[in-house]
Amino acid sequence: MNIVEAVGKGVQLPLMEAFYTIQGEGRFTGYPAYFIRLGGCDVGCVWCDVKESWNSGKWPVLSIEKIVEDALAYPGRLVVITGGEPLMYDLGPLTALLKEKGFTTNIETSGAHPFSGDFDWVCFSPKKFKKPHPSIYKEADELKVVVFHQSDFDFAEDHASLVKSTCELRLQPEWSKAEKFTPEIIDFVKKRPKWKISLQTHKFMDIP
Repeated sequence: MNIVEAVGKGVQLPLMEAFYTIQGEGRFTGYPAYFIRLGGCDVGCVWCDVKESWNSGKWPVLSIEKIVEDALAYPGRLVVITGGEPLMYDLGPLTALLKEKGFTTNIETSGAHPFSGDFDWVCFSPKKFKKPHPSIYKEADELKVVVFHQSDFDFAEDHASLVKSTCELRLQPEWSKAEKFTPEIIDFVKKRPKWKISLQTHKFMDIP
């Protein structure tokens, strides 16, 4: 099996970076977590803070056994698969192996590609730059909308109407616009208590 076939089957994946840190956003804020950041993204967010992840060809392609072996070197058993856009790949083999080794599996995704993998928590962060795939809505445990523009409030409500009733709803100010939009998000959430606020606490702590 060549590399292209292996990546297509999800048994090898382009890995931009992997690191053990504290989850800074969303439902699992404050939890120790091992991040697996896959290379490759075709969404193209103008405010993306990891644009170097977009080109999958820049990053080494590793076997899922090696990726999981490296994760086992740390004491935490919460793994967050992110990107780039991780659903560009079939995540079934990787998540199956992670679960076999005792990990809790989370994903952070724009939902722009068909859903795959076995996840304990799905954080769906839709972007205007590429329409989400319909398969994401029934899978999302958390809807996290980044507020970069005034229109993002309506965008958030539009997607909230499509996810399941148990999905947690969060608004997060884009880091460079936080001073402008945090007061507006606070006001929005106070008036619409089904929503919660997510902050990028890892940036305040100056950790990855």
